[in-house]
Amino acid sequence: MKKISVLIAHYNNGKFFEDCYLSLIHQTYTNWEAIIVDDASTDNSLEIIESFIQNDTRFRLYKNSENKGCGFTKGVCMEYAAGDICGYLDPDDALLPEALEKSVEKFEDNNIIAAYSKMLMCDENLSPKYIYGGTKPICNDLYFFNCPIQVAHFFTFRKDVYFKTPGINPDLKRAVDQDLYLKILELGRVAYIDEVLYKYRLHSAGISQQSTKQSAKDSFASVIFETMQRRGIKKIKNHEVPENYTNPEEIYDLIHYQSGLLYRIETKFRLLFYHTNILILPSFLSLQNTDFSFIL
Repeated sequence: MKKISVLIAHYNNGKFFEDCYLSLIHQTYTNWEAIIVDDASTDNSLEIIESFIQNDTRFRLYKNSENKGCGFTKGVCMEYAAGDICGYLDPDDALLPEALEKSVEKFEDNNIIAAYSKMLMCDENLSPKYIYGGTKPICNDLYFFNCPIQVAHFFTFRKDVYFKTPGINPDLKRAVDQDLYLKILELGRVAYIDEVLYKYRLHSAGISQQSTKQSAKDSFASVIFETMQRRGIKKIKNHEVPENYTNPEEIYDLIHYQSGLLYRIETKFRLLFYHTNILILPSFLSLQNTDFSFIL
């Protein structure tokens, strides 16, 4: 059985941790570990977490000596991971009981390097509100930037593949997951799980909630720009990619066409051909430094 490392970057979320903890110990898949890295919490979170995990060796708790931010802390989680497969779980969220089992199943195919599922949006008490509708099968190519968001929680990936990427940017405070997805997806095939496996808690203190949405949007634009640079993209639809990042709207304007009806129809046809094993010659064979050969 493949071992899966559930990675939890934590800061001041002790009051929600019980749901996270319970969702792990009730998993149908048993070969897992939980790596928790606390980013110098200022409340009583550590005391709460330790009270839950103290007698369970599957949980390992580490602490940053000072507050470093989300990107840094998620990167530290990877350093301690011992599993073959990894996946991030936020400490204020929870997994469905079959989340690990359904995810690990996808990696029986050696060509799959990552998998993702649907998520259930919940209120502050983790009561269901609605299923996030954006998560869909994707055409993973040079111009996929996950904008609008289609790949989301629960996202799992091979640990050895992660260490072939530049890794999570430790300076990022927002859009950390988006940065990770785009780097991982450059190195292989991804599997879509058409099931809800993740419970996402909506609450005022959440890192991606309304009060921080503009900051997250700016960070995501920066991540997309760095992705364009990393992939050697100079033009998109005959529009020049800027040499330097200065304005988030300039980046979003370059990929706005991906929100249009025509692009969505084209994507559906491409997915149809892909699943019927009919080869479509990709338009990105000239990519310089990134290996997208898996798509062929």
